Amino acid sequence: MMSERERYVLALDEVGETQAALVGGKGAHLGGLSRIEGVRVPRGFCVTTYAFRRMLAQAPSIADLLDELSRVNPDDREAIRTLGARTRRTIEDTPVPDDVAAAISQALAGFGEQASYAVRSSATAEDLPTASFAGQQDTYLNVMGPEAILRHISRCWASLFTERAVAYRQRNGIDHRTVHMAVVVQRMVFPQASGILFTADPVTGDRKAATVDAGFGLGEALVSGLVNPDVFTVRDGEVVAKAIAAKQLEVTALPDGGTREVEVDARRREQPALTDAQAVRLAGLGRRIEAHFGSPQDIEWCLVDDEFEIVQSRPITTLFPVPESDDGENHVYVSVGHGQMMTDPMKPLGYSMWQLTAMVEMHEAGGRLFVDVTRRLASPASRAGLLDAMGKGDPLIRDALETVLDREGFVPVLPDAGPGGPPPGGAPAPIETDPALVAGLIERSEASIAALERDIRTKSGPALFEFLLEAFEEHRRALADPLSIRTVMAGMEATWWLNDKLREWLGEKNAADTLTLSAPGNITSEMGLALLDVADVIRPHPQVVAFLEAVRDEDFPDGLAKLPGGAEARDAVEAYLDRYGMRCVGEIDITRPRWRERPGTLVPVILDNVRNFEPGAARHRFEQGLEKARAKEREVLSRLRALPDGERKAEETKAMIDRVRTFIGYREYPKYAIISRYFVYKRALLEEAERLVRAGVIPEREDVFYLTFREFHDVVRANRLDDPQLLQRRKEAFRSYHALTPPRVLTSDGEALTGAYRRDDVPAGALVGVPVSAGTVEGRARVILDMADADLEEGDILVTPFTDPSWSPLFVAIAGLVTEVGGLMTHGAVIAREYGLPAVVGVERATRLIRDGQRIRVHGTDGYVEILP
Repeated sequence: MMSERERYVLALDEVGETQAALVGGKGAHLGGLSRIEGVRVPRGFCVTTYAFRRMLAQAPSIADLLDELSRVNPDDREAIRTLGARTRRTIEDTPVPDDVAAAISQALAGFGEQASYAVRSSATAEDLPTASFAGQQDTYLNVMGPEAILRHISRCWASLFTERAVAYRQRNGIDHRTVHMAVVVQRMVFPQASGILFTADPVTGDRKAATVDAGFGLGEALVSGLVNPDVFTVRDGEVVAKAIAAKQLEVTALPDGGTREVEVDARRREQPALTDAQAVRLAGLGRRIEAHFGSPQDIEWCLVDDEFEIVQSRPITTLFPVPESDDGENHVYVSVGHGQMMTDPMKPLGYSMWQLTAMVEMHEAGGRLFVDVTRRLASPASRAGLLDAMGKGDPLIRDALETVLDREGFVPVLPDAGPGGPPPGGAPAPIETDPALVAGLIERSEASIAALERDIRTKSGPALFEFLLEAFEEHRRALADPLSIRTVMAGMEATWWLNDKLREWLGEKNAADTLTLSAPGNITSEMGLALLDVADVIRPHPQVVAFLEAVRDEDFPDGLAKLPGGAEARDAVEAYLDRYGMRCVGEIDITRPRWRERPGTLVPVILDNVRNFEPGAARHRFEQGLEKARAKEREVLSRLRALPDGERKAEETKAMIDRVRTFIGYREYPKYAIISRYFVYKRALLEEAERLVRAGVIPEREDVFYLTFREFHDVVRANRLDDPQLLQRRKEAFRSYHALTPPRVLTSDGEALTGAYRRDDVPAGALVGVPVSAGTVEGRARVILDMADADLEEGDILVTPFTDPSWSPLFVAIAGLVTEVGGLMTHGAVIAREYGLPAVVGVERATRLIRDGQRIRVHGTDGYVEILP
């Protein structure tokens, strides 16, 4: 067993990959690299975290600084800067403890007096699978002599508290007091060339394309951005693309220690830093390293006398994961979240229950769900229908799929769709324009949900899970109901028919947008108007308004009853929650808190409605929309009758107007029914979670959200959690998924495709999207990422990543809508048309390109947004 003194230093070949707590992420990875056959790693040793903690014990004031730093608001950059600087100064002013210095000097003696070294930080929260922390701490090159090495070790310790490192940890939810610093000391190598190898393309995510960045001299010139690198792309053992840069500078070592920048001789500047053969050989080494660590790697390398020395390897944490598949074939996946208007990551219970209740098979990656469309793309019979459907929903998805199809050989050609072909139900059969159809479907759905609520009350333990599996069958049957599908499609197809024909006959774009205003039976638009009615009840009572302005308690409805007018206000809020309390932002994830569970979410919207609207606004808005739709109908039919063959055209159009107004409102009901069922499931599952807490199986009931449905079932059956670390791993993974941007289309090679708008009919500088609700509006942009942060005034334009039905209460207070995700028939688009809001959706990076408070102009008819001076 090692003594305390010996544990201050470990040789690299003594270090294992599981010892990150002792030698930090960099040290652990270097130890792993040194064990891979054929991989050369410069000799060296690690100054362990025991040495770091020994130094902290020698300076107790550092613990107080860390406590203070951990309490700082992550957005307070000035406090982070000031406290970080004080912590660094304190560490650098603390002498290296004598016993630590002695262990380091003994290790150095084995390398000779005149050796030079690289001294490199290696934090315990570094080079993790979910957070690389690349470049967050410091490295010092060509350090010579024991005294200089000790000084630079102190600097590495201090670099744990640079502003960028502190901010990075706070963003990733890592407590500064739990992170320690080791230091790697390696023999210096003096390369002819150096750089970085990515074993997957860091831009596209393609796992089969390795990218080599290369420059002359030491790698600091590339890392610090002094020069542009040569870039080689290697695929299947050959260089498939390369770009040779004009390299003006390189970093070289000085004879007495340290480095300097020197100009590259003019004759060498445009020479490649590597030959193609060397780039291919390096990529092969990278594949060996990747296989060892089990994930794509970001590798730092040096070329010395035609041999590659590897000085670091870390996971590439920015790549979107690929759904698991072991058949070795190519696959093309389409994002479910982009269609459902919820691209945030889902917890395991959330995505697993969506998988169990969906009509098609779905695959999880990065906390998101994807559908494998490979076989439908492979069959000419089903390909055209798939592309057409995707194009109507989100043109960027269609473009991304066409990009994949353009790559010869990636998607096989099959004679028919086979399994995974057309969606259940096939092409919808004709349907009569009869309002009784909608009423019957809703009545049938409500009866099914009532039966679910009745029957689930008696179920608990393993029997509950068996019951739910049967309930999921009924859930899927309701989704696949042919009559329901035909009813939804009837409204959508009538919309497309009206837009196409009226553009052809009258030259009018998006005419259906006005013709569908205030269509009857739209549960989502009614939800927004109903909250205006709640505001009407509250508005006359100043004490109730004041109470809501100050409320922080989620049980606030109970507190209302004590105020003048409060009982009436409480009853209005409770009635709203009885009807719509199962909804919430991101509602397809069952683990998200519902409005009934967190009614305070609605308070800012209610107060906006109290402030911005007059009494009776809901009725007035609905009647106003209805009159606009009727006036538009009269105008369109009159203009059609004046055309050649006008009576026929008017008759056909009238039939389609009746059809769209009969059926388009039902478009929103199936989702409402799904979420209603989900809330019944959730309440029963949380009761099971409470039993597990009481039995001491899990600490908190919400911990079950990090188990899949089947894992939850197993835990209830066994009354124990076999892997006590599983929940923590899942929580860390879920946190990391928030940093990933889900692609619209993902291939089994890992390539993430977002698609592009191929248009030349928009002004220069305009942001292009999908036109989903006609009209043009100019106003103040309110960039809102969380509905609870909404603070809207009349005339504001909402800019947000996505809007699912829960956002509709905000729509009554805005003048226009811009989203990053969506298509013509997604929920936000349907409700924007219902309310007559000009809207453009599918605007890539809208929330980053448009600043909160900027004036913008939304062209809802033509599909673009202008940022105004």
